[in-house]
Amino acid sequence: MQERILYIRLPCNPIFPIGPVYLADHVHKVFPQARQHILDLATVPSLSVGATLRQTVDQWQPTLLVFSWRDIQIYAPVDGRGGNPLQHSFEAFYGESPLRRLRGALGGLRLTWSYYAEIRRNLGLIRVGLTQARRHHAHARVVVGGGAVSVFYEQLASRLPRGTVVSVGEGERLLETLLQGKSLAAERCYVVGEAPRAGLVHEPPSPLLPRTACNYNYIETVWPAFNWYLEGGDFYVGVQTKRGCPHNCCYCIYTVVEGKQVRLNPVDEVVAEMRQLYDRGVRGFWFTDAQFIPARRYIADAKELLRAILSAGMTNIHWAAYIRADNLDEELAKLMVDSGMSYFEIGITSGSQELIRKMRMGYNLRVVLQNCRLLAQAGFREKISVNYSFNVIDERPETIGQTVAFHRELEAVFGAEQVEPAIFFIGLQPHTHLERYALDNGFLKPGYNPMSMMPWVARKLLWNPEPMGSAFGRICLEAFARNPHDFGRTVINLLEARYGAAPLEEALSAPLAGQRIMANASR
Repeated sequence: MQERILYIRLPCNPIFPIGPVYLADHVHKVFPQARQHILDLATVPSLSVGATLRQTVDQWQPTLLVFSWRDIQIYAPVDGRGGNPLQHSFEAFYGESPLRRLRGALGGLRLTWSYYAEIRRNLGLIRVGLTQARRHHAHARVVVGGGAVSVFYEQLASRLPRGTVVSVGEGERLLETLLQGKSLAAERCYVVGEAPRAGLVHEPPSPLLPRTACNYNYIETVWPAFNWYLEGGDFYVGVQTKRGCPHNCCYCIYTVVEGKQVRLNPVDEVVAEMRQLYDRGVRGFWFTDAQFIPARRYIADAKELLRAILSAGMTNIHWAAYIRADNLDEELAKLMVDSGMSYFEIGITSGSQELIRKMRMGYNLRVVLQNCRLLAQAGFREKISVNYSFNVIDERPETIGQTVAFHRELEAVFGAEQVEPAIFFIGLQPHTHLERYALDNGFLKPGYNPMSMMPWVARKLLWNPEPMGSAFGRICLEAFARNPHDFGRTVINLLEARYGAAPLEEALSAPLAGQRIMANASR
């Protein structure tokens, strides 16, 4: 029987769905006889997603449904499901008046209802899709994967239809094995009804598959909504240049989901993929790597790619990425500017070298500043987003002053108006070193539910422990009240007013004596 594969991206923010696109492209290259279709429910009005799914299944009659589930955890300082989750939480936990605490509690209730409703809806869509498909093919199968599933695969097991194949991490090799009718025992997945292998998420990904440019001529034929993402003109469209992250940051799940081995895509194939999008009018590219330059040994590879982009004659493009600014040199900085880098994000987390070391982030703030100066000297004049995650471990007034000093120096390098501080509080996730630290130190109890939004759990998962938790909560509330549209800068200003700015040299130094490093927080 000829396979008929339907990829369904479950509703989420309408970010270019590179995961389903790359899966469909890979399957087409390996099984050109398979028929495929992509349904992106992120582009469908929320009230129509169920009807659209049923209609598409009836029209397409798939033998295999592949669901992509992007988001579950909701802690972020941005408006979303029921409003701003950070603001609701902090109002409920730290509001100074009963009225403000009540407002936060009511906002939190709306958020909680929306969160659980989305989970129920997505689980319902998976069940409806499978039931509908089996009306046409009694043995239709379902695979569920994506970022959310890779993190919360253990919690979802009891809620998915029996027999569902749950994919952890990338899915190309898994789909190959499934379509070949081979055993899935060696794949990074499990079948609902059978217990997942212990430590499944920590297993390394499959060996590198031959990676060629995505064939967008083909993708256009199987994805009706493709042009929806191109019509805006100023959209960033995702292109992947590598997979994997070699680092060990205490709160991050990328390093286990994508694997520690960095696997590079051939430069000519990356440029060929960009060229296809460029010829369709795309001028904005987002390199979707966990880190565009994950370590210094990949500087040469980044230079090779950017030289190839410049040689390809794609004029007037702009690109963005997450970067570790400690992995630059003068030539690479110039290539980044010349090739059109128009924005980048750096996950500093803290401007205190002492805390950077404690969080196992593996970079040197002094080098970060030196390399940012290289970018400025190369002519970079665009926006940068600096992600600060306060109060992760051992935060105190002295380290806050250090972060303020570091941020002010970044402003001196690029200009205050170009440096946008993004204030995060970590949403603690399973399978991370921070989770182990929380369990070992009594912040969490074994058997807790990381998908719970009950207040007594959510307050711990939105990581902001005492003794600094209340102080940060009240400062953030004051920033929301003063200037919610420039929240990050307002938080930095308030922190400086309360705690001052340390000497920059203090921020960039990390004496080893007396430090409590997370040495025992590994699995």
